[in-house]
Amino acid sequence: AGLIPALNSGRVNVFLFPGQTQSADGLAALEEGSARGVVLYGGEFTMTQTDVSASGPVFKLPGGDALLALGMDLRTEKYKFNGDERETAAQRSIIGAAFDQSNVLSGAKRDVKAVYGELLLPLLKGLETTLSVRQDRYEGFGTTTNPKVSGLWKPIDSFLIRGSYSTGFRVPTFNQLYNGSAESLYSGTALVYPLTCPSGRPSTTVPGCVFIDRAANIINGGKPDLGPEEAKMSSVGFIWEPVNNLSIGLDWWSIKREGTIQILSLTQLIDNYALFPERFIRNSQGILIAVDQRWVNAGETETEGVEVNLRGAFNAMGARFNAGLDGTYLLKKRLRVVPSASFGPSEIGQFSFAGDLGLRWKHSAFVTYTRGEWSSTLSQTFRSGYNDQFLPGVAAGRVSPPNWKPKVDSYTTYNLGITYVGIKNLTLTGMVKNLFDKDPPFAITYDSNFGSGSSWEPRVADPRGRAFVLTAQYSFF
Repeated sequence: AGLIPALNSGRVNVFLFPGQTQSADGLAALEEGSARGVVLYGGEFTMTQTDVSASGPVFKLPGGDALLALGMDLRTEKYKFNGDERETAAQRSIIGAAFDQSNVLSGAKRDVKAVYGELLLPLLKGLETTLSVRQDRYEGFGTTTNPKVSGLWKPIDSFLIRGSYSTGFRVPTFNQLYNGSAESLYSGTALVYPLTCPSGRPSTTVPGCVFIDRAANIINGGKPDLGPEEAKMSSVGFIWEPVNNLSIGLDWWSIKREGTIQILSLTQLIDNYALFPERFIRNSQGILIAVDQRWVNAGETETEGVEVNLRGAFNAMGARFNAGLDGTYLLKKRLRVVPSASFGPSEIGQFSFAGDLGLRWKHSAFVTYTRGEWSSTLSQTFRSGYNDQFLPGVAAGRVSPPNWKPKVDSYTTYNLGITYVGIKNLTLTGMVKNLFDKDPPFAITYDSNFGSGSSWEPRVADPRGRAFVLTAQYSFF
């Protein structure tokens, strides 16, 4: 039952003229297909945790006391998700919510046990290192041990060097494991069977490469046999204070992940058919009937960047001025679907459905003016532009939608706030977010079969426009 069956029944008059009313039978048909009373979302995540730790000095070194911390962490994670809990015959088919019922999960849980230790060693005055290790045991995924080594050196008061190396471990989420499988009919024109079309691209002139125009389904959903992903992280940088009230910080960082939990695009699966032949499902006659596009542990990702931190302050005209900037410049972002394959092209400045967008540069900057009991802050947020995606049927060099640009514009917004602290224990703040009412740049991000058609990128921009905020904070102590 649902709206579509109600309309198809012929009982509903969809061509009412002004002044006409729907018949009793038509109203009854609409009521039978109504979504009234349907419960679509009812997820709940619960974590019960016990954490015990102890710390203190253990021995002396030339730079001071060595400090040791030991701890234990025990927790239980539980998750459940309900859909429409009524009997199947009483459930309604809701347009645009086809997969909720398939994700019903009565309950899943896992226990996690961890022990950790950390040792701070002040080797010399201005030179120290920290050694730490953590061992986790995830129910269903085994045991993993991850160390971390970090250090800093301050050869002079105005200059500090720091660095670190560590490993990480992440298990799949409950949704990635247990979401129900859902099949949808592929409606594009780019699907070929890679066993007969090595190029992976449809062509009417190449035998075996004609695109599949018969019924073929795309399978999405959870994958119960997913494994964890592992990571290696490194960083090195410095902080320099050439004069009073001025500091400059630069930090290079690198993150390498293996066995990444990701959803490969249809093009990636076709291009790497030899690595994922089980993802192409055929019937007894050898005809391709479905492509499994569910989550997979595949390949590696490499991401590198530089963090920039600037701070400055000065007094002028009886007031205090503070300014700062925190930015990230992306140097590398690429992946390969399996360790034996070569890395793909750079993803910096390129649209991607999965994870974060690889924006070349992004920053937040501010200037604060303080005079007596009043202060005011003007802040700026900037996100650089990137190459938009191509919709199915729209390719480079072909006719594009009117006024469409292949590159999404950069996005800059300003916020202005004023704070008053002239009343004891009370702080009053008024703020205007998105001061100039900046609209998000147009992007065709989610104009797809399963998207909202939003035409803006939620990972970069905010569509809510100018907003006014007033806060009052009172301290009783």
